[in-house]
Amino acid sequence: MTQGGKKKKRAVNRSIMLAKKIIIKDGGTPQGIGSPSVYHAVIVIFLEFFAWGLLTAPTLVVLHETFPKHTFLMNGLIQGVKGLLSFLSAPLIGALSDVWGRKSFLLLTVFFTCAPIPLMKISPWWYFAVISVSGVFAVTFSVVFAYVADITQEHERSMAYGLVSATFAASLVTSPAIGAYLGRVYGDSLVVVLATAIALLDICFILVAVPESLPEKMRPASWGAPISWEQADPFASLKKVGQDSIVLLICITVFLSYLPEAGQYSSFFLYLRQIMGFSSESVAAFIAVLGILSIIAQTIVLSLLMRSIGNKNTILLGLGFQILQLAWYGFGSEPWMMWAAGAVAAMSSITFPAVSALVSRTADADQQGVVQGMITGIRGLCNGLGPALYGFIFYIFHVELNELPMPESPSGGSVVTQYRLQQNSIIPGPPFLFGACSVLLALLVALFIPEHTNLNVRSSNWKKHGGSHGHPHSPQAPGEAKEPLLQDTNV
Repeated sequence: MTQGGKKKKRAVNRSIMLAKKIIIKDGGTPQGIGSPSVYHAVIVIFLEFFAWGLLTAPTLVVLHETFPKHTFLMNGLIQGVKGLLSFLSAPLIGALSDVWGRKSFLLLTVFFTCAPIPLMKISPWWYFAVISVSGVFAVTFSVVFAYVADITQEHERSMAYGLVSATFAASLVTSPAIGAYLGRVYGDSLVVVLATAIALLDICFILVAVPESLPEKMRPASWGAPISWEQADPFASLKKVGQDSIVLLICITVFLSYLPEAGQYSSFFLYLRQIMGFSSESVAAFIAVLGILSIIAQTIVLSLLMRSIGNKNTILLGLGFQILQLAWYGFGSEPWMMWAAGAVAAMSSITFPAVSALVSRTADADQQGVVQGMITGIRGLCNGLGPALYGFIFYIFHVELNELPMPESPSGGSVVTQYRLQQNSIIPGPPFLFGACSVLLALLVALFIPEHTNLNVRSSNWKKHGGSHGHPHSPQAPGEAKEPLLQDTNV
């Protein structure tokens, strides 16, 4: 037993030293091109999500071909498992990156997030299985935000995070349309090959060009430093929710409003394609328009509303738009209704930045990380629960197709729309109506949140370990809380 333990210890030490050599050159000089910068992080994010954006249309087709009888249920389960695994693993990966550095974990998360891409044409079953399991490492944004936090001052972090989020949105504005065009002209196989090549390019860029952002913190002793359970506990932030009544109201509001949003993002483009009869090009155009309008809403419109009607009223307005949008999706039976509801959806995207701004303005400086961490934890939990809940509601209401999509008409519609109307003409989208009811409850809870108050939550060791939870938990200014339109788990 003793000899075996020594051998294992020597093997671990060799692995640690090998990983260290990959990240740091002799003398502790970071590898890569130039000094660490926000632009390195921006390129990593753009390439990863551009590759996945290209596969938007092919993924919808393969999903329905693989699971023809329970498409929405299986989609919800796949995305739900991925989301829950990401929620559970994010704090541990954040804690390990604090000790081992960001570059190695950027490489790890990008590799495993993009690993399913080539499997789409090799084996669809393995493709979806690997997607669900890849949630353990699908936390690129956590590591990227930590990378950005390492190399920016506090007053510049808001702009840097905004640039990363805008890059994410920009990649999804353009790539679905490009993928749909290439798939129609040259076939989906070319799109998969191109997406795989871009993912490999991203991995090579990290290996060759991205410098380590934490070289000065890497000392040989730190590589063997223990990671406490508090650092790796995904529920650590949620345990503090009930310590302040105002924080409790804010967290309930976030949970009730983001749960349907997470479910919606996981299934809505499949809903447009298979139930509403949208063509691949129409789905790509919808994503692009929604992305552009959301960027405008979260910048110009949000700023005007915050100055004119105040923080709390902006939250209530955003929740009101979300209720209207979800109800419209639920009862909408024509493509033009989806487009109109999409415009309303862009306005509803102001809710979460307004909530984070309220927290930043009312919480004390030493409480910011605690409360923001709770909100981030709740959103991570919703990323797992929302897709599974939507898939289950689609299943129990029998909103399914038992045949492949019909040939598209010149107007972009198809016989699928008629089939869907015959199957369920009263409530085409039951999960969206459930979401509208959930957001209505969130609106009623938000009415009791005071505009100005002092939040009081015991932070205990949170500040000590705050960086270990992937820097979205660290203190943020209002602008820093503007997260991407779609999360890692919902692409």
